[in-house]
Amino acid sequence: MSRLEQRFAQLKTEGRAALVTFITAGDPGYDTSLQVLKGLPAAGADVIELGMPFTDPMADGVAIQLATLRALDAGQTLQKTLQMVSEFRVDDQTTPIVLMGYYNPIHRFGVEAFVAQAKEAGVDGLIIVDLPPEHDAELATPAQASGIDFIRLTTPTTDDARLPRVLERSSGFVYYVSVAGVTGAGSATTEHVTEAIARLRRHTSLPISVGFGIRTPEQAAAIARLADGVVVGSAFVDKIATAESPEKAIDGVLTLCAALAEGVRNARIG
Repeated sequence: MSRLEQRFAQLKTEGRAALVTFITAGDPGYDTSLQVLKGLPAAGADVIELGMPFTDPMADGVAIQLATLRALDAGQTLQKTLQMVSEFRVDDQTTPIVLMGYYNPIHRFGVEAFVAQAKEAGVDGLIIVDLPPEHDAELATPAQASGIDFIRLTTPTTDDARLPRVLERSSGFVYYVSVAGVTGAGSATTEHVTEAIARLRRHTSLPISVGFGIRTPEQAAAIARLADGVVVGSAFVDKIATAESPEKAIDGVLTLCAALAEGVRNARIG
């Protein structure tokens, strides 16, 4: 059983959703980013998505685009992102880490080398936003063959004809993008999310995590009552962007994480 399967199974027995946190690797610099990464589990993160910086992050809103630029300006590379996971794994062998980003840097790195090094570093899953199921052979198949889950995005515009194809080779969990558009956009209504999750459950037994637009403990709790996972990204990135020092960036992210975790953990009580 993979780390992702273990974590979602464990949380199911506890009767609660997962808090899935996103940060961009190397934002605002390697050392600060690594300290944030290492601090997230103790602050309540159940699964961590680590963004792989890329020069053309077309699916991302302004906040994450700027985070990517900060990371690249600070010298972040895909090799350094894998190194960051390796350093995280020295002290934490249980928290799942999912790398999220675009195919171009992986293609340039070399798929075979990337999959081998990602597995060795302790990466548990991949979310590649610009690689549809029609291109499974390029990365999804070799990744899954090595034991790395390949997580698909579904959106409000993924119709019933397309959905089975998207979900067919998915593993780990399904990431439902609750608002069609770029990251950090406005949040969806709970009614819409309820209907979307019900539709997804008719097609898959995988855990369903919902993201895009969730910024507060109250919003996180509302989604945690409906979904298996709650994904928060832009809100953390904003804390880093507005921090006056690396120390304040770390504190800002981890304090917000703890508040969101409390919302998620108490969502189904009472």
